[in-house]
Amino acid sequence: MFGVVRPCRHVLAGGLFEDWLAHLCGLCLTLRREHGQAARMVTNYDGLIVSVLVEAQAPETSPRRAAGPCALRGMRGAQVVRAQAEG
Repeated sequence: MFGVVRPCRHVLAGGLFEDWLAHLCGLCLTLRREHGQAARMVTNYDGLIVSVLVEAQAPETSPRRAAGPCALRGMRGAQVVRAQAEG
């Protein structure tokens, strides 16, 4: 991952870090589905911030879906933001 905006795990208390990862993984998986594996390399924190800020302004959280294991998550599954979400 690259970009100027970086999450501070020790500052993002409660479920905020999990929400951050849900947006990050959702963006990566959506890029793969819509544009192929190579497009996942452009996933960055700066582009992710748009998704997070849009959800922060919404009256309810974005819908989530279950994702399979990923090497970047230590081969664990996760709940990720759906591609149809408004963020």
